[in-house]
Amino acid sequence: MSHFHLIKQSKDCKARAGILHTSRTSVPTPAFMPVGTQATVKAMSSEEVWDMGYRLILANTYHLYLRPGLEVIEKGGGLHKFMNWKGGILTDSGGFQSYSLIDLRSIEDEGVLFRSHIDGSEHFFTPELVVEIQERLGSDIAMVLDECPPYPSTKSYTEEATRRTFLWAKRCKEKHSRKDQLLFGIVQGGIYQDLRIRSAEEITSLDFDGYAIGGVSVGEPEEFLWAVIDWVEPLLPSDKPRYLMGVGSPVDLLKAIEKGIDMFDCVLPTRLGRNGCVYTSEGKLNIKNARFKDDFSPIDPNCNCWACSNYTRAYLRHLYKAEEILAARLATYHNLYFYRELMRQARKAIIKDRFLEFKEDFLRKYRGDEDDAS
Repeated sequence: MSHFHLIKQSKDCKARAGILHTSRTSVPTPAFMPVGTQATVKAMSSEEVWDMGYRLILANTYHLYLRPGLEVIEKGGGLHKFMNWKGGILTDSGGFQSYSLIDLRSIEDEGVLFRSHIDGSEHFFTPELVVEIQERLGSDIAMVLDECPPYPSTKSYTEEATRRTFLWAKRCKEKHSRKDQLLFGIVQGGIYQDLRIRSAEEITSLDFDGYAIGGVSVGEPEEFLWAVIDWVEPLLPSDKPRYLMGVGSPVDLLKAIEKGIDMFDCVLPTRLGRNGCVYTSEGKLNIKNARFKDDFSPIDPNCNCWACSNYTRAYLRHLYKAEEILAARLATYHNLYFYRELMRQARKAIIKDRFLEFKEDFLRKYRGDEDDAS
């Protein structure tokens, strides 16, 4: 049985609308996944995320393994029950931490040795252990262990990381046994076209349930992001979901959808919300800016989310200045709603064969980001 149903392919670009089926839920694509690294989407309850329309979120294998630990989560009935989430969960493998925790890890062909950022204890992550952890967590989509090379990296270093990523992917595939859990492969290769192509050909040969493009948004110039997608996308099976890891802004999402990407995750809507930045149909605003002190309009006049329907820019600014927790709650809620609505509208436009028109209309109104101000 196919886990991905392609409903519509745009006539004038590569944008796709589909449905990703997991054992728990069906996820309309294009889909954005809120990041719930530690079994929580920061500042939000699971019920709020579900009621907003999200059906798939991301959690992190490395972080949950360290805290609260597998035993606690298993005693709590598995990750879904533990966090009271009735939708799907994709668990990242810990491969990204081989990049982000570069001073706390060492890598060899057998796996990654991490020194815990919490207490300094050492933990050796092999591909087999990563699969075992994700199977015990009970996530709906598991990711293979990969090596994410930083930018810049030499070609020789990147080639080694690409070789190791394929080696680990094979071992993850061999270890994986849960029939109710999908397993995605990850394409690496840095900014080198031949390595990206090699990685895509090698990883797709293993016949995973879906494919991710990793190793982007790690500091490389933006033009490389689009080049990597252009190199890799034609090599990914059309009947499997394509996942661009760690991307991105609303503009980035639309550009990637146009290039044939189906799934995304990024911390931007939640992280920026906690720090006073809100997305609107006219661009991103720093709501702490003094000009909002007596602005009693909604956060986004074109949004009908709970935060916009009940609170004003002036009130939200006041909450930030007073360092009230509700500020982060309201801004995060709105930002996630904004992303969810963007995906819904993009999908609708694809089905109606007017995605490029929708994208251009969005970009014409979305004037960019407001500079920070006090």
